[in-house]
Amino acid sequence: MYVFYSPDISGIHYCLNETESRHCCGVLRLNTDDLIYLIDGCGNFYTARIVDLSAKKCEVEIIDVKNNYGQRSYKLHIAIAPTKSIDRFEWFLEKATEIGIDEITPLVCEHSERQILKLERLQKVIIAAAKQSVKAFLPKINELTNFQKIAERKFEGKKLIAHCHESAKTALQKIIKPHDNVLVFIGPEGDFSKDEIQIALQNDFVEVGLGNSRLRTETAAVHVCSAVCLINGD
Repeated sequence: MYVFYSPDISGIHYCLNETESRHCCGVLRLNTDDLIYLIDGCGNFYTARIVDLSAKKCEVEIIDVKNNYGQRSYKLHIAIAPTKSIDRFEWFLEKATEIGIDEITPLVCEHSERQILKLERLQKVIIAAAKQSVKAFLPKINELTNFQKIAERKFEGKKLIAHCHESAKTALQKIIKPHDNVLVFIGPEGDFSKDEIQIALQNDFVEVGLGNSRLRTETAAVHVCSAVCLINGD
């Protein structure tokens, strides 16, 4: 199955952009009349037939469209402090997109080791993962945002904070129920500060544990994605 990202698709006939056309022709070596599939990132999944193909232009005819393809009954938003190694953060974005996530907010925390991100590069990682895993909905990635600003923002659903400090935490699976919208905070490698945890608690966040192992930031975030997915039977 060959999937291409086409955010501006409209009408019955459509031309892939130059990058996707080059991939279609030069890398995959597809031909006229071959079937391909398109996603627009907004939940639409298209079946298309190639009608004209060159190194810089691939024109297709839409023959079928499925709306709200793969739509889930819940929303998952992870607010996470980016890791010092950008490769590890990109690995999280890739795996979270493959498993299923709706929104990602990179956090600036007291112990943050990275406060600069190139969103254009991260968006490309997400798009590639969505194509690979056939996700018609593209996760939203936000700008780097201050911890307190996100903690104080209104959210309709369960608000959770995972950390390694000693406290009375509840297991993730005991709090989240099927169809719950969920916002989870994942801290930096140096963890959240006690002040940040207090800010979260003052804004109705619940402290959660992710098991007995001490997890890396990106591992903890992928663990949350998988757990929410399993709780919802996906």
